[in-house]
Amino acid sequence: MNITLNGQPKALDQVATVADLIRYLGYEGKRIAVERNGDIVPKSQHGQQALAEGDEIEIVVAVGGG
Repeated sequence: MNITLNGQPKALDQVATVADLIRYLGYEGKRIAVERNGDIVPKSQHGQQALAEGDEIEIVVAVGGG
């Protein structure tokens, strides 16, 4: 499957859901925000939100500091 991840084309194998993508990218357990095709995906829906060919995904990692 081919998606656009943070503005860059990305080919994925064996990644079916937003949760799979988060694990694949190594973001599991981190504070992140996910947007799919312009819509925020709540954390509670990461496991149910299926990815599709051509999806545009934005992932932002929260960074602490001050």
